[in-house]
Amino acid sequence: MPPVPQETATARLARLLTMVPWLVNRQGIDLAQAAEDLGVTTGQLEADLRLLFLCGYGQLPDELIEADWEGGRVFVGNADSIARPLRLGVDEAVTLIVGLRALREVPGLDERDAVDRALAKLESAAGDAAAPASRVRAEVAEGGSPELLARARQAIADRRRIHLRYVVPARDEATERDVDPMRVVGIDGQWYLEGWCHRAEDTRLFRMDRVEQLTVLDVDGTPPPEASERDLSEGTFRPAPDDVVVTLRLLPGATWVSDYYPVDSVQEVPAADGGGQVVTLRTADTAWLRRLLWRLGGRGHVIEPADVVAEVREGAHAALATYGRTGER
Repeated sequence: MPPVPQETATARLARLLTMVPWLVNRQGIDLAQAAEDLGVTTGQLEADLRLLFLCGYGQLPDELIEADWEGGRVFVGNADSIARPLRLGVDEAVTLIVGLRALREVPGLDERDAVDRALAKLESAAGDAAAPASRVRAEVAEGGSPELLARARQAIADRRRIHLRYVVPARDEATERDVDPMRVVGIDGQWYLEGWCHRAEDTRLFRMDRVEQLTVLDVDGTPPPEASERDLSEGTFRPAPDDVVVTLRLLPGATWVSDYYPVDSVQEVPAADGGGQVVTLRTADTAWLRRLLWRLGGRGHVIEPADVVAEVREGAHAALATYGRTGER
C-alpha cells in the first residue's frame, strides 16, 4: 500500500467533512477516480475510509458511518446526517463575511475576484442578517510590499526556491539566504514567510518588512522531509531559558524600538516624567543591543542588568576616546 503523507489533524478533518457528502452523492464511484477527483492518493483515501468506521453521531453500530470499497468501487452509507447541506447561523454568517472582507484587503492576493464573488453570494443569502458585519472590522497584518508578498505566494504555488536578502536586527546586518518557502502567514500584526532555510538548515520565519530583496529561482523549492511548520499559536518569538533579560528606558523618538524588536513588556512613561517607554526584552547576545543603544545617541539607555549597563558605557567611552584621538591628528 502506498505511504500516507503526513498532515495536521485539522487538515484531515476538513477533508473528511467535505469527502463524506461528496461520496454519498457518487455511490459506486471507482476508488482510483475518487482519489484523483479528491486530490489525494489511493492510499490516503483508503485510510480515510477506514477512519469513517469510527465516525458518526453516536457509538452504537447503527450510529456509525459505513464504508465499502473492497470491489474497487466506493459505497458510503448511514451518513445521511452529514450529507445534508450545511446551514450557517447568523453569527457564523457574520463571522465569515467579516473574514472575507479582511481577506480581500490582503496585499498581493491573486484570488481577489474569487473572494469578491463568494462575498457577494454570502451577503445576498444573508440579507438583513448580515447588517452587524458592517460594524465589525478585522485587522489585517502589515509589513512587506504587495509585490514581494505576491512573489512569495507564487513561489509557494510553483514549488520554486527563493533567494532572500534579509535584515537580521539581532546582528544589525543583511544576510543572503536560499529558502524553500512553505507558507505566508499573518501573525502579531505582521506578515511572515516560513520556509526551510538552507543557510541555517532548519525551518525559519522571515518578517516580510525586513526582506530587502526576494528573487524566485529556477530551482525546485520542495522543502525536505524534516521541514515542518512551527506552532504559532503563542506568537513568533521563542526566548531561550538562558536569555538575558534587559530593561531599557526609551525617550521620545526612540520608542520605535518596541515596535521593531520583540519585547516582553512595554510601560508608557507620563509626559511629566519625560515621556517615552520602559521596555523589557530577552536576548542571547547583547552585542547587537549595545550597537543599537549607541546609535540612539542618548535617547535610550539600559536600566538593568548592571553588567550590560557597564558594557554599553565602556563601549561608548572607548568610541569617544578614539574619536578624540582621531580629531587631534
